[in-house]
Amino acid sequence: MNWIILIIAGLFEVGFTSCLGKAKESVGGEMYAWYGGFLFCLVASMVLLMKATQTLPLGTAYAVWTGIGAVGTVLVGIFIFKEPATFWRIFFIITLIGSIVGLKAVSAN
Repeated sequence: MNWIILIIAGLFEVGFTSCLGKAKESVGGEMYAWYGGFLFCLVASMVLLMKATQTLPLGTAYAVWTGIGAVGTVLVGIFIFKEPATFWRIFFIITLIGSIVGLKAVSAN
């Protein structure tokens, strides 16, 4: 169950970084709404990360959490913010995903 909580925490990390990107593109009230989404996702991500690390190894949980955030944020950048999807970006995303799966596979929990 705590792995699911950790995955959700990672997705909220993607949410708060995505909100920052959208806030940068916005003005006025819309910008503040995106910053509100940023704060909500940030708090949710941290609370869920704290909950997951109560039973999961801290180093593994943190690495998986940041990995989910990094991969998700790059994918949001490519698909939402139209950032370039170069060979090397895709290559390193794939190696990062392999590392996350590897950490999960060798984890005791």
